[in-house]
Amino acid sequence: MAIYSIRDLERLTGIKAHTIRIWEQRYRLIVPHRTDTNIRFYTDEELRLLFNIALLNRNGYKISKLAGMPHEKIAELVSEISENNNSQNAQIDALTLSMIDMDELSFDRIFSSYVWENGFERTMMDLVYPFLDKLNILWLTNSVSPAHEKFIANLIRRKLMSAIDKEPFGTQEDSQTFVLYTPEGESQELTLLFMQYLLRARHQKVVYLGANTSLSELRDVSHTLKPDYIFTILQDPLPRQSIQHYVDNASKSVNGSELLLTGAQLFLNQVKLPENVKVLNGLPDTLQFLESLEIFADKEEL
Repeated sequence: MAIYSIRDLERLTGIKAHTIRIWEQRYRLIVPHRTDTNIRFYTDEELRLLFNIALLNRNGYKISKLAGMPHEKIAELVSEISENNNSQNAQIDALTLSMIDMDELSFDRIFSSYVWENGFERTMMDLVYPFLDKLNILWLTNSVSPAHEKFIANLIRRKLMSAIDKEPFGTQEDSQTFVLYTPEGESQELTLLFMQYLLRARHQKVVYLGANTSLSELRDVSHTLKPDYIFTILQDPLPRQSIQHYVDNASKSVNGSELLLTGAQLFLNQVKLPENVKVLNGLPDTLQFLESLEIFADKEEL
């Protein structure tokens, strides 16, 4: 059984701790448990109920009315609203609950429904990435366990790999060749997989090296393929070397290709960029760069 502090509830649901206490004291909406030393704590049951109450409250139900409802009636109303509520916040809350409950069926229903309405790319941009941003905060504050993070990351990874396999290989004459990798110790595999999807969806040629790629391996691939672009992520600090040192060595290893970099370390550190290196500032900048490739290809056809 997972246990949560009131601050955990605040981070997970977005409801201020002060408001939660008022709801406890005035309406007895949720009742905290107590340790032997009288410290309050909450379980999955209270967390689930708080999510449901918050959703109903945002949809016009008064707290005073919800206080008199049986939990079964609250769950029934939430189910009805959820089927007709495709707002981003409601869906992110639903994904959070599916993670806490480790409910794969619920995750799949939410994800598939959003894809049906908005397409895979918009689902990743509008739903999954805001959810992952929230998850990162929850993980840093110890509000969720590594087991929860692994559970949801593996589900998202499977969705990405399935979507990638549905996209055709880039075979057009004007297709650019991209090599994708992350350096040793970098953890951003989901972002790298999403980049592979974005490129495949735009009919570019992609060679996916994946995680923990050494510079010697990168050098061998660059020499063999002579790709147009090589893309990597520098989100986490690199072991035993500075970011500047890595960027300098990577730029020499790509055999004249353009090295595309993204990630927090490029903005946390002052990095002097070699001539063949370009920094992409997050997903919006990356998408703009990909659009520029498509515009260039259209002009070439004219």
